[in-house]
Amino acid sequence: MDVRAQISMMFHLDKCIGCHTCSIACKNIWTDRKGTEYMWWNNVETKPGTGYPTKWENQEKYQGGWQPKGDSIKLRVTDKFRGFANIFHQPHLPTIDDYYEPWTYKYSDLFDAPAGDDQPTARPVSLITNEPINISAGPNWDDDLSGSKIYANNDPNLEKLNDTQKEALFEIERLVFFYLPRICNHCLNPGCVASCPSGALYKRGEDGIVLLNQNVCRAWRYCVSACPYKKTYYNWKTGKSEKCILCFPRLDSGQPPACFHSCVGRIRYLGVVLYDADKIEENASAPEDELVERQREMILDPHDPEVIAQAEKNGVHFSMIEAAQKSPVYRFVKEWKMALPLHPEFRTLPMLFYIPPLLPVLGYVDKDKGVYDVDAKDYFGSLEKARVPMQYLASLFTAGNEGQVREVLEKLLAVRLFKRAEQVDDISKELVDDMLKKTGLTAETCEEIYRLTSLATYDDRFAMPPMHREYVTELTKGDPYEFKAEVGIGGFKNQPERGF
Repeated sequence: MDVRAQISMMFHLDKCIGCHTCSIACKNIWTDRKGTEYMWWNNVETKPGTGYPTKWENQEKYQGGWQPKGDSIKLRVTDKFRGFANIFHQPHLPTIDDYYEPWTYKYSDLFDAPAGDDQPTARPVSLITNEPINISAGPNWDDDLSGSKIYANNDPNLEKLNDTQKEALFEIERLVFFYLPRICNHCLNPGCVASCPSGALYKRGEDGIVLLNQNVCRAWRYCVSACPYKKTYYNWKTGKSEKCILCFPRLDSGQPPACFHSCVGRIRYLGVVLYDADKIEENASAPEDELVERQREMILDPHDPEVIAQAEKNGVHFSMIEAAQKSPVYRFVKEWKMALPLHPEFRTLPMLFYIPPLLPVLGYVDKDKGVYDVDAKDYFGSLEKARVPMQYLASLFTAGNEGQVREVLEKLLAVRLFKRAEQVDDISKELVDDMLKKTGLTAETCEEIYRLTSLATYDDRFAMPPMHREYVTELTKGDPYEFKAEVGIGGFKNQPERGF
């Protein structure tokens, strides 16, 4: 058993309001430089929709992630031989049109326009070429367009629905959507790290954050192709790749990342999990319908004395173990089994988990009672009436395993039913007890889930210690004060530039 610590994240999609505050917080801090205009390390997508970059989920087009090969797995986009053959040309790289051409406005046209009868306008100008352009795309171009035949209808996840389901999904009275915030998943088996010919990408040993050394990067851009989530970007100004760093300078001092801290809906949770690194290849190679459960099995009990002893033997600081014991992510993913990875079939073992949205159903007002029908007699039957079919959510979060999605949604419904009976008192105790029995929950567990979901404080949502960079530096590089004086812990002497 090779016990390691990993910073892990969870997003509760029922709470996301699509305000994009997280995206702006990240953009203002990390990607406001020349060459990064089109980069959104954090973005929020509307589902159903094509996302950013366009159709990033279509790995037949982009060839990202891993695929089975015998008893193991291999990268889709490259291997030892294809890597050399295509090192100067990759046919599966997304183009600027798959993202969008960033633009600003020629505001001088407003201020310098001569007096006249017509209102002057500021024309859009490309930030890359400085030439006038016609805006045709953006990072959230299809925001809220759930009924669009152009955007939502081209969502790759709809391919698993039959024609009747697709047609019903676009009926005006059934229109529904939800938001999907995305950042780098800081995977346990990252395709970007495995594909880089230069070895510029690596996982930090103390917390598992995937970082990119721009002093080593040679812009082969295999990381862009191999990441199935398309969260590694190419800076056309510096000639280097860039990606989400999970705000590690903030984590080093015990603060959450900027997108987590600024989240208006408080949907984001962050904590430490301990996992068995010996099982990475075995579990990433599992059949698709077992991938979610295998990933859960990798996460170890931080209260187990054997796990604690092995973690300390591997150099995991005890404050990290204490943080793992308080981790809200561990509770949702492992203990309550309510959070799921995004597209586990990519086999990167992502460390960002999502609680699927409990989408609305087609209901009606009971004329006899004068209240909205809650379908209390067959409450779980409402899942079959959800406006977005179960197959769609399964395609997103469980590689098509509808049973695992249904299990999570039933637990969400059970907690809702439990609190409704407690606060509104229009549902019998017998029905509540029956629902809890079906889902394996208890009244105490429902209360804990409710509080951690709805009433969680700052400390409840973010359970992480300072990252002890000085401790790691002392183990690997010697005197941490000397190292800090030379380059700054985690910093550069010189800015990344083009060339070798």
